[in-house]
Amino acid sequence: MTEGPALRTVGATSRVREEWFLGVSVATSLAFLAFREQLFGRLSDPLWFTVVFIWLFAVVLGSALSVVRHADHLAERLKEPYGTLILTLAITSIEVMAISAVMLHGENNPTLARDTLFAVVMIILNGMVGLSLLLGAWRRPEQQHNLQGANAYLGVIVPLATLSLVMPTFLAGPYGQHPSASRQLILGIISVGLYATFLFLQAGRHRDYFADDSNRHEPISERVSRHGQVWHHAILLFAYMAPVVFLVEQLARPIDYIIETLHAPTAFGGVVMAILVATPEAISAVRASIANNLQRAVNIFLGSVLSTIGLTVPAMLVISRLYGHPVTLGLEHGDLVMLVLTLAVSIITFASGRTHLMQGAVHLVLFLAYVLLIFQ
Repeated sequence: MTEGPALRTVGATSRVREEWFLGVSVATSLAFLAFREQLFGRLSDPLWFTVVFIWLFAVVLGSALSVVRHADHLAERLKEPYGTLILTLAITSIEVMAISAVMLHGENNPTLARDTLFAVVMIILNGMVGLSLLLGAWRRPEQQHNLQGANAYLGVIVPLATLSLVMPTFLAGPYGQHPSASRQLILGIISVGLYATFLFLQAGRHRDYFADDSNRHEPISERVSRHGQVWHHAILLFAYMAPVVFLVEQLARPIDYIIETLHAPTAFGGVVMAILVATPEAISAVRASIANNLQRAVNIFLGSVLSTIGLTVPAMLVISRLYGHPVTLGLEHGDLVMLVLTLAVSIITFASGRTHLMQGAVHLVLFLAYVLLIFQ
């Protein structure tokens, strides 16, 4: 009769140990809430700046990774496409909060949203896709995915990316590339409308486009144990996201300091935000590809790009209007060429429903070119 309570106690202790990082996140939030000025008062000291920046970056990234862990649990129970949809929406919410915090802190940086969007697209469509395809094809000649699903993603990503990041470059008005109120409204309506239509297709009549029932998947041994109900993981997912709202605002201060005081490239803030957003999903996508579940990997990286453009752009335009912070969206020079090249190569990569090692290598080369261009 005593085995039941004993087992429940052991299970509760195990769960507390698994969620230890939540305590770290909450403790960090309390520390910066109580001692904010003392912690930020010595940013001019290079050693102290490094400590504060790495501390905040690691805690925000760890919280995002925990969000992905619980989203993966929900994905196992809810199946595709709902599991991936939860993951992409959660990470996109973190991205919007992070960009908003940096935008509204310190000097106005009108290109931050653009730089972050571009960095996310490059990291995911080149770095994440390249690594996933390369590692996934290392032990097998080819991998398969649902061609209709990839076409559906790219059919929305290409026009949204063009309207958001390419078209504004050629529609510069008297105040430069800052879009007028009417253009912002039209772009916001188009982005939200196309994304909502896609969600209706993904979760409704064409949900089979985003599923793979071929039973070729190998078990992912790294996954944590399958305990807890759906509500349990949903609550913990939001619990890990809550401190991020506060911590990304604190992270904005060292980012602004390194751009405004140390004169780092203006794209630095966007790259940092993009790494925070893309890393958790990159880990999940690579693990899925290695396990020969390329369909889930495709859903993750293409879904991430789509939600980033479809939701982040309207959110940034709204914040721009509410707080009077102008936003520059159009890419220029080499960045514009890299975006068009990446979209073209992505269409070719996913055009047949099969992928192989060479395609992964091509995407990684494009990612390397993007990294080198940052420092030009």
